Amino acid sequence: MKILLFSRKDTAHDPRELRRVVSAIRSHGFEYAVNEEFSMILQGALATVTGEAQPLVEHYGKRYEGPSEECVMVCLGGDGTLLEGARRLGDASIPVVGINSGRLGFLTMVSSEGIEELFEQIARRELRLERRTLLRAEAGFPMREGEELALNEIAIQRQGAGMISVEAYVDRQMVATYHGDGVLLSTPTGSTAYSLSAGGPVVAPSCACFILSPLAPHNLTMRPVVIPDSSEVFLRLHARDEGAVLSLDNRTYRLGEGAELTIHKAEQHIFLAVPRNNSFYDTLRNKLLWGVDVRS
Repeated sequence: MKILLFSRKDTAHDPRELRRVVSAIRSHGFEYAVNEEFSMILQGALATVTGEAQPLVEHYGKRYEGPSEECVMVCLGGDGTLLEGARRLGDASIPVVGINSGRLGFLTMVSSEGIEELFEQIARRELRLERRTLLRAEAGFPMREGEELALNEIAIQRQGAGMISVEAYVDRQMVATYHGDGVLLSTPTGSTAYSLSAGGPVVAPSCACFILSPLAPHNLTMRPVVIPDSSEVFLRLHARDEGAVLSLDNRTYRLGEGAELTIHKAEQHIFLAVPRNNSFYDTLRNKLLWGVDVRS
């Protein structure tokens, strides 16, 4: 078994926690590789704890191009870190699991207290795999390979103070022209992210649908619409001088007047590795505090 460790260079880590991660990996005899931006940070953290530098076995760059068999990617950070790490895998069907050192963490389900148990479950092959749908955007400008994909959502949003208008079509049938801050298309995975803040429903990850949501619409009757994930969504922007921004998860691109975007379900998927005894509904209760009596 090979562990692909991933984190971003701007993520704050406790050196002792990183030591526990590496110790757990080595105790099970796993091989491991680290992304380039994180490798020196990890090595420095290990040296801080142990007093001596420890050479890292292997590192990888912007795209992991090694063998995918018997691999698991472990991301250290928040949900944004997991999203970025998953993009490093390209088309490889490598399961991804996250250790949460961020804030809410719907995708990074493992807490720091569960580090050792996580690697024990990896060794015993007890992680459950959930296939998560990706969105693919086709825009009027080139994107690098993999950057046209999004796991949570794709949105067109206003850039400055002025209102924008976005025409939205589903399977060539016009839905509406959204006047306001923009429009967002979310996957079920992203239903607990930006879409939730925009008033969208919470959707179980296994549902075969997308959520089309207006962002701060000037017409108060506008509401999110749930559509089949087999749909093709076409968006056309009408903006003033400030233009607008296209966002795919945590990546942004400038858009100008008349920009057009076509979005559909991608052929690729992400395989999220879920620890034993952890479900989507457990996450909702624990992260959103459902059922907690706040009256006392």
